[in-house]
Amino acid sequence: MNNKEFISEMALRSGYTQADVQKLVNTLIEGMGNSFEAGENVSLSGFGTFEVKKRMERVVVNPSTGLRMLVPPKLVLAFKPNASVKEKLKNGGENND
Repeated sequence: MNNKEFISEMALRSGYTQADVQKLVNTLIEGMGNSFEAGENVSLSGFGTFEVKKRMERVVVNPSTGLRMLVPPKLVLAFKPNASVKEKLKNGGENND
């Protein structure tokens, strides 16, 4: 599902216009981005948690040349799904409610 399809589906389900839904989604993404930049986690009830984690520096080897390089530490974004989301995925997306 791409962004346009997502906005259309949300507008249909919520009864809002696509323009209103687009503004809401953009505001949500901007707020989450600001939280990530501040190093904060974002938890969405019933869905999961987005976490900012630090990946330590490491040595990697280029397989074609054998050259060893040091990759500096960096921050990465990780997602940890809620238990109910994990269960739905494990059951092939079936709704067990």
